[in-house]
Amino acid sequence: MSAASRVTYSELSQTDARALIERHHLGRIAYSLHDRVEIEPISYLCDGDWILMRTSEGSKTRKLRHHPWVAFQVDDIRSRTDWESVVVHGSIQTLTGSGTPVEIDAYEHALTALRAIDPHALSESDLAPHRDHVLRLHIDDVTGRRAHSMPE
Repeated sequence: MSAASRVTYSELSQTDARALIERHHLGRIAYSLHDRVEIEPISYLCDGDWILMRTSEGSKTRKLRHHPWVAFQVDDIRSRTDWESVVVHGSIQTLTGSGTPVEIDAYEHALTALRAIDPHALSESDLAPHRDHVLRLHIDDVTGRRAHSMPE
């Protein structure tokens, strides 16, 4: 940034915030575990009002089954003065191992969507077969901010 530039900050519109989520596929999920906030990178796919994710069994999946409320963040950083960041709040549903007809339909839908970007997802030729848990995050609330440098 030159001395003749000024940084402005603004809120993203709902349309711009959702567009950022839709064009990226790596975010961070934050959740509480044993009185401590954890944050982990996770790949995802936006599908309407849902964010679909795959992960492996572990402390995160066990915790989210009982305390499903999370924050999810996606950034588009072009420089320290030119970026956009979106935070989603919502609840996670574990679709793997579910048994009700609604959950089975949701799993099948998620599998179809995930295979649209990775045809080998959750198949015998999967490159990450350990990531066998499918989660979906309902987008209850989305907010975003933007920084932009402008010449004076």
